Amino acid sequence: MKTILYPLKFQPILKEKIWGGTKLSKQFNKKSKSDQLGESWEISTVPNDVSKVVNGNLKGQNLQVLLELYKADLIGEKNYRRFGDEFPLLIKFIDAKQDLSIQLHPDDALAKKRHNSFGKTEMWYVMQADANANLIVGFNQAVDKSKYLKHLEDKTLTEILNFDKVKEGDTYFIEAGRVHAIGAGVLLAEIQQTSDVTYRVYDWDRVDDEGNKRDLHNDIAIDAFKFDMEDDFRVDYEKQKNTSNKMVSCPFFTTNFLELDAELNKENIYDSFMVYVCVDGEVELSTGNTSNSISKGETLLVPAVIKEFSLKTKYAKLLEVYV
Repeated sequence: MKTILYPLKFQPILKEKIWGGTKLSKQFNKKSKSDQLGESWEISTVPNDVSKVVNGNLKGQNLQVLLELYKADLIGEKNYRRFGDEFPLLIKFIDAKQDLSIQLHPDDALAKKRHNSFGKTEMWYVMQADANANLIVGFNQAVDKSKYLKHLEDKTLTEILNFDKVKEGDTYFIEAGRVHAIGAGVLLAEIQQTSDVTYRVYDWDRVDDEGNKRDLHNDIAIDAFKFDMEDDFRVDYEKQKNTSNKMVSCPFFTTNFLELDAELNKENIYDSFMVYVCVDGEVELSTGNTSNSISKGETLLVPAVIKEFSLKTKYAKLLEVYV
């Protein structure tokens, strides 16, 4: 007999990066002694990086196995018809002690053709930013393929990139095909399609401890660019307390912002799993017979079959995500 599904917490999958730092371990208590911890993958079914449950009767099971076992009960009828036994989202926290590479991601069609993967549309929510820290998103002027390639060849790419100074709460929507990079000093939550396909086009000429540069992907990246995109990547959103405020809604995910200082009863009307990413404070999520708390830097997956639950807190800020 199958275990009755309940809200699931997962073991973070920690990633050292050449640009990583110590904020994930110091601020979010991620168990790492590395001083180059760049990413904490909170929910993942990327091959070889599949999340494992850490709470309840399903402890030790991985998310891929659970999806194949519970199917629509886990992700929703509509999502199961669309995605089958593939979980559609990857949830991360990212700490950039140094600038990340200038990069972009392919869309679904190109990623399927080249990598048998989903594309990678994503969004960022800034949880903390050092003074004068910035994000690179898009260009600061009209750019076509020939202008881009000329600046790339002349090593003047940064002259045409758009730099935005950021602070806590700033939110960006990064569609596949848009050039971008996380700047040094930024700690953020990332919601994205399940994909680990990145085309790196410039890496600041840095080298690792052995003097090696990381690979660039300019030969294949050029086909992934969408040079005619609108500058609509900055997300404005309401911040009404004790209700869900729409941030981003796209074919791949919807994300709402919740700032809570009282109990909130929720009803899942979306025919989808729901993910809660705690970006500040602490909250207890209770169903009829289970209760789980998450604090800043933690994530919880509520299966689609759970239709009613409550969020109890004295203070918390959450990202609420579904498909």
